[in-house]
Amino acid sequence: MIYQRIFCALLLLACAGGANAQDARRGAYLAKVGDCIGCHTEQKPDAIPYAGGRALTTPFGTFYGTNITPDPKSGVGGWTEADFFRAMQKGTRPDGWPYFPAFPYPSFTKITDNDLRDLWAYLRSLPPSTRANHPHELRFPFRFRILVFPWKWLFFTPGRFAGAAGATEVLNRGAYLVQALGHCGECHTPRNFFGASKKDRQLAGVKGPDAKNVPNLTPTRLEKLSDGDLRDLLTSGIYPDGDLPAEAMAEVIRNTTSQLTAQDLDALIAYLRSLPRLPEEPKEK
Repeated sequence: MIYQRIFCALLLLACAGGANAQDARRGAYLAKVGDCIGCHTEQKPDAIPYAGGRALTTPFGTFYGTNITPDPKSGVGGWTEADFFRAMQKGTRPDGWPYFPAFPYPSFTKITDNDLRDLWAYLRSLPPSTRANHPHELRFPFRFRILVFPWKWLFFTPGRFAGAAGATEVLNRGAYLVQALGHCGECHTPRNFFGASKKDRQLAGVKGPDAKNVPNLTPTRLEKLSDGDLRDLLTSGIYPDGDLPAEAMAEVIRNTTSQLTAQDLDALIAYLRSLPRLPEEPKEK
């Protein structure tokens, strides 16, 4: 009898280990969909993946992506799964202070619990790096983290993704990829004076100075491309006329859209086709 119990216990442990490994493998795909490596890896040839240091220049100053490897001091090795959920769903650090919204938790809050568990399993499987985090370099008064509390009260609504009633499974999957995991609106939606996304201009693009434009993703612009054209662009990084997208989008194509399954890529395109047509955003002065 005792040998049977030992055998059963070992079998349960083996099954649990297999489940965790499967979760981490699925989490690796989710990390690609979210382009985690893009924001959390320094932009240089010998950079350690996910060890932080990537600079993000904004009107408020420069933010630096953090180390999200499982190192207990420099990374997230000292975190619990609950800490990770709180960061992604509520934009709150383990010490209770809010994250600056350069970390796109207004989108990540929509990620399902199951996907977050798998993503967390993947992050825990990474090689730990001791690379120290680079402090943000923000202009006055935006460097004061306490100001994020009223910002969140005004502009942040936590909550998981809810598919549109009556929409097909494909459209809801596409919406989830765009709104939550892919957080496309963080770059493709214009922002107000306080840096919050304009809800009535979702995915309408941003017309920046010096031709630094982020394209409109609604049918206003995308109707010029067939589904095949879009599929080719998002996998090869080349427009039908042979032109190339801006480097920021080219990186997203390399890291994310070219890594999507055929089903997810089709769902993403179907959802973008279903969006309300919004006019191009006026150019910023």
